Amino acid sequence: MKRKVDIVVLSDLHLGTYGCHAKEILHYLNSVKPKKLILNGDIIDIWQFRKRYFPKAHLQIIKKILALATKGTRVYYITGNHDEKLRRFSDTKMGNIQIIDKLLLNLDGKKAWFFHGDVFDASIQHTKWIAKLGGWGYDVLILFNRFVNTILQSLGKEKYSLSKKIKNSVKGALKFISDFETTATDLAIDNGFDYVVCGHIHQPAIRKVVNEKGSCVYLNSGDWIENLTALEYHNEQWKLYQYNPDTYKLSMMNRSLIEEEEDDETSEMLSAFQLLNTI
Repeated sequence: MKRKVDIVVLSDLHLGTYGCHAKEILHYLNSVKPKKLILNGDIIDIWQFRKRYFPKAHLQIIKKILALATKGTRVYYITGNHDEKLRRFSDTKMGNIQIIDKLLLNLDGKKAWFFHGDVFDASIQHTKWIAKLGGWGYDVLILFNRFVNTILQSLGKEKYSLSKKIKNSVKGALKFISDFETTATDLAIDNGFDYVVCGHIHQPAIRKVVNEKGSCVYLNSGDWIENLTALEYHNEQWKLYQYNPDTYKLSMMNRSLIEEEEDDETSEMLSAFQLLNTI
C-alpha cells in the first residue's frame, strides 16, 4: 500500500555514478504517492556522465518519476551543480514536470524556499575543475568503500563509511557544512521564510535556527549515496525519512501490473526527456 504524502523532497541521487543506490531509490518511490515531488538538484550526474555506465535501474528511476507525473504528481526539478547544464532550460514545463532553479511555496500559511545550495560553494563558482575532480575522487572512494563493506559483511562486521570518517575528522569540512547552514538560514530569515530546504552537502537535517533577526526551520534532504534519506511533508509536519532495507522485501522482478502500465504510459515522455538531456 502506497503512503499518501503531500510533498517528497529528494536530492543528490547522482544517477549515472557508481555510488548511486538506484534500487533503493526505486523501492522508496514505489512506496509513496506524493502530491508534489521536489527533486532538489544533482539528480542526474551530468558532470560524471558516461555512455558506458547508465544501468537499467538508473533509467527505471527516470521512468518512475515520469510515471508519477502522468498520474497527477507535480514534479519540480530544481537544478544543482552536477546537473547545471539543465539550467538553460529553466522554467521549461513538460506536462506536470517543471525545470527550475529555485522554488517558493506556501505551505499551510508558511513560506518555504527550496534550492540546491551550490550557489554558496566557492570551489564550484571559481574553480569548477577542482570541484569536478573532487566529484570523481568521491565516486572512486564510494566504489572502494562498497568493496570494503562487502568484505566486512562477509566477516560478520558492521559497514563502515570512509567518506563520513573523513568529513568528521577534517575541520575544514565541518566548517564548510556549518558555514553553509548558517548562510542558508541567515538569508532565509532575512527574507521572511519559515522554511529553507537545501541539498548539496549530503548532510540530512531538520532543525530550528534562531538568530537576532528571527527564526526559521532548516531542512536538508541528504543524499542517496550514503545516507539514503528524503524529506516528507504531510499534515503540516516535516519528517526526515531514512531508508530501511527491511521494509522492502519484495523483489523488483515482482512489480505490480499497475506499475508496468505506468511504464507503458510514460514511454513517449521518456523519449522527450532523453532528447532534452542530449542537447
